[in-house]
Amino acid sequence: MADAFGIPNTIPVGPLGIIATPGCEELAEKINNYLTSWRNERESEHKETIAFYGYQRDTFIIDADFTRFGSGEGKCVLHETVRGYDIYIICDCFNHGVTYNMYGYENHYSPDEHYANLKRAISAIEGKARRINVIMPMLYEGRQHKRSRRESLDCAIALQELCSDMGVENIITFDAHDPRVQNAIPLKGFENVAPTYQMVKALTKNFKDLKIDHDHLMVISPDEGGMSRCIYYSTVLGIDLGMFYKRRDYSVVVNGRNPILAHEFLGDNVEGKDCLIIDDMISSGDSMIEVATKLKELKANRIFVCTSFGLFCNGLQEFDKAYANGILDGVFTTNLVYRTPELLEKPWYFEVDMSKYCSLIIDTLNHDCSVSVLLNPADKIKARLEKYKEQQKKDELSLFNN
Repeated sequence: MADAFGIPNTIPVGPLGIIATPGCEELAEKINNYLTSWRNERESEHKETIAFYGYQRDTFIIDADFTRFGSGEGKCVLHETVRGYDIYIICDCFNHGVTYNMYGYENHYSPDEHYANLKRAISAIEGKARRINVIMPMLYEGRQHKRSRRESLDCAIALQELCSDMGVENIITFDAHDPRVQNAIPLKGFENVAPTYQMVKALTKNFKDLKIDHDHLMVISPDEGGMSRCIYYSTVLGIDLGMFYKRRDYSVVVNGRNPILAHEFLGDNVEGKDCLIIDDMISSGDSMIEVATKLKELKANRIFVCTSFGLFCNGLQEFDKAYANGILDGVFTTNLVYRTPELLEKPWYFEVDMSKYCSLIIDTLNHDCSVSVLLNPADKIKARLEKYKEQQKKDELSLFNN
């Protein structure tokens, strides 16, 4: 239960503890700052009772080391007790900025090694925690979620290993490539969170002149697989929707995929309209830039790319060129995965901070309350848009009077 201000007032599951696997320290620290601030300010008649033991602390981050030996083997060591705790382990499986030495060579972490660190943390807990929850922003092997030939089902196996074999109660992920993979763990918690409100907030904060209506703005899905999230954006923003579909060569396999022959557009006229290309991730970015180029050929105005995860596997050069040539006007991604220092300095890049949202989810789950309101931010988006449009009217009136 929560009070009129949305503050949980139920007894916590247990003392809160956060374990940050390598590469997640920055995000964990931001989350911790929100939680410590909220709980120090929060008034409750129960704070002195034993059920609220450990409710207010200087830090909720558990002191943990992830050691690597010269052979490349690793282990996790917890330097404080977690007995009876409600543990949240944060794991960014796509942080290639973390390195370790093996036989004198410097190696970058792969998703498999991050996943191994997650299991090491669970193993170090030794079953003493009251509950273990995993926050994995971009789902490990999330793109390997279905079988179309003789191939592995890595994501489903990983979820079953974590929940069935290692005792994880809840998986919290963001913008899953295909949320139906949760069918692998039907009796465990699986929260697929969309950063829609935070994306809209960042967009309206950085671009004050957007006209959010049918005549001036349009949502574009770069492929048929992303239509569901684009339909949500289109509905809450009250604007039209268009879609590209990928025409592939199914007789050839290149790097595990059928190569794309062309992107074909289905939708209303985009001439003179700003366009929001919505997707779950940027991998190489080639298809995203091709879609933006096609929209420019159709005489679209400004083009903004909004994705949860910016991996930029092939570097940033193509995005630099697209920005310089006027094809892209802005790229928005969250801080849920690793961003290189080079990316953070780009004039076309805008970061969407998700730390407060993660803190709200953790705080709510620690009290064993429903997160339904957090997962459907339609009302918050509506209020944000009304405030944005009202400010635009004030600015126009002020400019007219001057």
